[in-house]
Order: sequence, then C-alpha cells, then structure tokens
Amino acid sequence: ATTATRNNPPFFNFGTLRPEKYAVQGTITASYDLFVGGQKFAELSRSGAALASAHAGELTQRFATAFLTESDYYDVLANAELDRVTRDRLRRAREQLAVARAKVSSGAAVQTDSLNLRLELTRAQIAQLQQASKLRVARLELGRRIGAAGPVDAAPLDSTLAPELPMSLADAITQAAAQGPEYRRVAADERAAAATYRSRLGNYLPHATLSWTGVGFDNKFMPTGAKFTQLSLAISFPLWDNMRRELSLSQARVSRDVARAIRDDMQRAVLHDVTAAYDAYETTRTSVGLSAEALTAARESFRIQQTRYQSGATTILDLVDAEVNLSQAEADYVAARYGTRLALAGLETILGKRLFTDKEPQ
Repeated sequence: ATTATRNNPPFFNFGTLRPEKYAVQGTITASYDLFVGGQKFAELSRSGAALASAHAGELTQRFATAFLTESDYYDVLANAELDRVTRDRLRRAREQLAVARAKVSSGAAVQTDSLNLRLELTRAQIAQLQQASKLRVARLELGRRIGAAGPVDAAPLDSTLAPELPMSLADAITQAAAQGPEYRRVAADERAAAATYRSRLGNYLPHATLSWTGVGFDNKFMPTGAKFTQLSLAISFPLWDNMRRELSLSQARVSRDVARAIRDDMQRAVLHDVTAAYDAYETTRTSVGLSAEALTAARESFRIQQTRYQSGATTILDLVDAEVNLSQAEADYVAARYGTRLALAGLETILGKRLFTDKEPQ
C-alpha cells in the first residue's frame, strides 16, 4: 500500500531526512499461517470430498433425467400399442355383434346373445376412449420432458428380444457399491462432514502466523529513501469466544453422525436396490417370452370359439370370454416388452453406466 501526504508548511520526511512538501509511505506486508491446528489439511480433504460429491450428484441427476425421459418415451410407445389393442377389440366386438344379430334374426340364437355382445361392444368403446386419452396425455408429457411446445410422438423401436445382462447379480452389487453415483455421493458427503469436524477441532489448538512487513519513506511514488523491515512470529490461542467454538464443534459432530448414518443405510440398501432392479429386468425379460406364448394361445382360442359359435357348437359367453382373454393377453405382451426396457434403465441408473452401449446420458 502507498500513502501520499501533502504538508503545508513542509514537514520532516523520514526518507530524505529533511523537511519536504510531499511525504510518501509505501508498505508491503506478507504473512503465512505456519500452524492452524490441522485446519488446512482438513479443509483440503473437505474440498476434495465436496468435489467428488458434486461429480457424483451430477452423474446421478443425468441418469435420473435420462430415466424419466426413457420412461415417458416407452409410455408413449406402450400406449400407442395399447390403443391399437383396444381398437382391435372394438373391431372384433362390432363384427361379432353383427354375426349375433344375424343369427338372432334367423332364429339360430336367442336375444341374449346380441345383448351380451352389445355389452362387450360398450365396454370396448369405453376402453378405447380411455386409452386414446392416455395416449394423448403421454405424448404431451413426452413433449414437455424434451422441451417441445406440443405433443411429441415416439419412433418405434426394434422388436428384438432383450439380451442377457453382461454381469451376475453379485458383480452388479459390487459395482453399484463401488461406482454407483448415489452411493458415491453419500460416501463423499460423509467424508466432507468428517473433515469439517476435524477442522473444527483445530480451533482448540494454538495458531502460529509468520509475518513480514516492509516500509519505505520518500517524497515520490515508489519510495526508495529510508527502508525498514520487520519479521514477526505470532502465536494465538483463544481462551473464550462466547461458546462459539463449542457450538460449531457440536454442529459439526451432529452433521458428521447424520452423514455417517446415511452412508451406513445406503450400504445396507445397495443389496436391496440392485437385487430389485436386477430381478425386475430378469423377470420382465422372461415374461416377454411367456406373454408371447400366452398371446398365441389366446388368439387360437378366440379363433376356435369364433368358429364354434358360428356353427352353433358353443355359447356366446365362451366367445366373449375368449375375446376378453385375447385383449388381456395382447396388453400383457405390450407391458412385458416395454417393462423390460424400463427395468434396464432403472438398473443402469443405479449402476451409473450403460450396460449395452458406451454412450452416456447428456
């Protein structure tokens, strides 16, 4: 720092050793904390842990956002297929009602046949209206998710079977505990809280500071006349600070204990979370094949019941049951296919990485 003073009348100048109209004083001060009770190392540890927590939190948010986007995307596709299922059900109900009315008119069937099919037609119409509404809402939600002003349709995906997971359940649990972004974030938060607690303990130790001061006097800027230097070592130890030191230490201890409890709970939860996501994928993946077999059986059953009803070999109730079973089998097949993709996205969110592609969510 430089200070200039104008003297009127002239005053003795320590730099020139004679009375001067102007007096300039320059001061340079430097200090270094030699010892602060380990607070520097604790703060360095806390900063590193906070940075690791921020990185893990960013990765967690990216995968969470990707999961929500994929969920909305698959929701549009599933609702589009379910809309087709309800329209097929409505079409079949209308066709069967026409057949029943013809049979009633010819005396080959009783009036209750057409009434039962009329009831099925009404239910099919209601289901189709409800499903069309769900599809419109799903498209709007997908548009909102990606920042579009209106509804957005989803491009169809390939119908290939879901592959086996490239790791066992035990490996998935190990990787999630070590690399899962949510578990890494919690562990980093616990390290940061522990470092903060150690930093607060440093307030109970003396602090040593080394200082150097240089002073120059002259009658011009950047004084070079008289120069003086001072080197000092200061040791301080606050005996009493109105209990602020004890209060901050208590708060840091509680924060550390809370963070440690959260970390311990997450370590116990990793087994549950990964097992649930892993089994969900394997279950839905197996369900796709079973649902396909059930759909084939339901279609064949409906075809047989339809033929038998037209020939008078079965009742209208059997035909309606076959129709309902076919619609349900089609819906179950759609749910299983997209449920597998959503289960995979959930497992990838826990692991913090893609399993079948190297492309990470942006």
